[in-house]
Amino acid sequence: MSFRDQVVERLQSHFTVPRSTRLAPRVPFLGAFFFSRLAPFPAADFILFQRHGQTHRRTRIIALVGYSANATRASNSVARFLVAQGYRVIPVNPGLAGQTALGETVVASLADIPSDVEIDMVDIFRRSEDVPPVVEDALAHLPHLKTIWMQLGIVNEAAADQAHAKGIEVVMNRCPAIEIPRLAA
Repeated sequence: MSFRDQVVERLQSHFTVPRSTRLAPRVPFLGAFFFSRLAPFPAADFILFQRHGQTHRRTRIIALVGYSANATRASNSVARFLVAQGYRVIPVNPGLAGQTALGETVVASLADIPSDVEIDMVDIFRRSEDVPPVVEDALAHLPHLKTIWMQLGIVNEAAADQAHAKGIEVVMNRCPAIEIPRLAA
């Protein structure tokens, strides 16, 4: 067993890992593990980005709930990053509905996304307590949904259980703008 695997094994025994997450069995390099604040790697991000080398094939269209037009906000920079990576991002914000952002028309809610747009992932920039209605809306109106992603600091086990019950992958307390470059390395 390599030194890296021994460290990962020891850390697994010392951290409580939520049921929807796990530690990666092999970390690309030890520094990535420590720079990720010793947090567990969610299983869904590996499924989303690394299943059999299908880096960008599973997810193509993302609904970003809580999009902000303010360029200094995290939701804006993450949305721009995802567009730069080749994803189509549909901004969702009731206060900006009807405006154009990222080459798309901002919609007020997930229910307002046209039915011909097959959303693969919902990226949530809302407080943890505001997540259940977003997940319910996503499950009710997005039949092709594969993943629900809750941003850094956002964890809601009840909403995750609801999504898991429908066969949807859930990632909590992670940011795709951090995970995509790390997993692509």
